[in-house]
Amino acid sequence: MTPESRPMPPLSADERATLEGWLDFHRATLELKCVGLDDQQARTAAAEPSTMTLLGLVQHLAEMERFWFQRVFAVRDVPSLYGDDSDEGFELVPGRGLDEALTTWRAEVEEARKAIAGAELDALGRFPSEEAEAVGAPGASLRWILVHMIEEYARHNGHADLLRERVDGTTGA
Repeated sequence: MTPESRPMPPLSADERATLEGWLDFHRATLELKCVGLDDQQARTAAAEPSTMTLLGLVQHLAEMERFWFQRVFAVRDVPSLYGDDSDEGFELVPGRGLDEALTTWRAEVEEARKAIAGAELDALGRFPSEEAEAVGAPGASLRWILVHMIEEYARHNGHADLLRERVDGTTGA
């Protein structure tokens, strides 16, 4: 564990453990960026014209967990969590707060873990038809999905760093 209680990715492990270790590290980083915030702070955008918020990031990453691990990899017909797919979860609605979004996100992380348990890295998921047409391929391997999700979290954790600093000056980790 790191000093902030994030799981340290293994320094010497097989490919699967390394990929899952880095994904868990980035998941924990997102959660760490939200610790101690109230709903108003979680709804604070970094700078105009951006409307990106920590609450929106948590919702978005819950959507990405659901899309990549349940819809694509496990080929489950599950609806979007936050309505229209075009929004990808970023839109904030009155009454939905950070605690609710984090609970939903944690549940999606657990479903993702179940969906890939025991699967080989070369196992293929299947894109919904509109995505398959857009990328020109029927699906992606679990290896590709894990790498993509690490990238997705790493990019958005950079956003989360800036958002958290804007909210209360907290930096690092």
